[in-house]
Amino acid sequence: MTARDRLLGFTVVLLWGLNFLAIRVGLDHFPPFFFAALRFAVIAVPVLLFVPRPQVRTRWLLLYGTGFGILQFAFLFTAMRVGMPTGLASLVLQSSAPFTVLLGALFLRERIRSIQVAGIVVALAGLAVIGWDRLEHATLLPVLLTLAGGLGWAFGNIGARQATVESPGLNTLHLTLWLAVVPPLPLFALSAAAEGPATGWHALAGSFTAAGWPALVALAYIVVLATVIGSGMWTYLMSRYPAGVVAPLTLLVPVVGIAAAWAFLDETPTPLSLVGGVIVIAGAFAATSGKRTATATGQAASPDAATDRPRSQLIEA
Repeated sequence: MTARDRLLGFTVVLLWGLNFLAIRVGLDHFPPFFFAALRFAVIAVPVLLFVPRPQVRTRWLLLYGTGFGILQFAFLFTAMRVGMPTGLASLVLQSSAPFTVLLGALFLRERIRSIQVAGIVVALAGLAVIGWDRLEHATLLPVLLTLAGGLGWAFGNIGARQATVESPGLNTLHLTLWLAVVPPLPLFALSAAAEGPATGWHALAGSFTAAGWPALVALAYIVVLATVIGSGMWTYLMSRYPAGVVAPLTLLVPVVGIAAAWAFLDETPTPLSLVGGVIVIAGAFAATSGKRTATATGQAASPDAATDRPRSQLIEA
């Protein structure tokens, strides 16, 4: 990887790690389901108008959008709203990596190598350490909700993988953008049912005040910097290098997330949580290790490789 592209990769890590701060600021103002719907609705409108629909089967687009867009963020935003620390959320969400490996074996009959099995066991042990620590200091519910978000992300990965494998030459950025079309209406409906029909809209109106403008800035960061620019740079890197070269960068996102929460939100992680986090990252890395076909710099990665990285997503949280 060239020095320039390595810098792009670290920029993506920084954008995605700081994204959890933006989520925290947004959730301090918006109810979680409405905020999740809003972040995708802002993207969905221009996508419908200007981005060609990717030529993939509707079932895979729906699975991608439902898993990544609806389930992940409904659970993640709720977890953070009810007490999940921002930095810890960025870490526990990495459970999507071993979850994706397991789902691939269960539904796609993908072979799991022994190192991947060991990695899954290690990651689960790390999550158990974090869960034990949370029971000592607070409720376990936010951790479980974040794990459910990681599972939703994993289902989205399966949809993205199948869409890419079935459609060689697919523009993955178009697929990434079109997933935003799926979540808004279901999430708005969920918000109306669970949070009240007018609650989210009142919060949106309040965001145009002196007290509410940070929520709008947070929304703009999530949409423009973390989603459009971050995912665009990520897709560019994935098209130039083998998945195994680019993918490990995603495991640095929790490092940025925890450090940023520590610096800006005064969230001091407990030593046991940090130990559990290191274990999770090590396990996730092992679980997503596999033989990949090298791709020459400047050539497009194979469709398989595009989604066969540490089972990460095309758009980060």
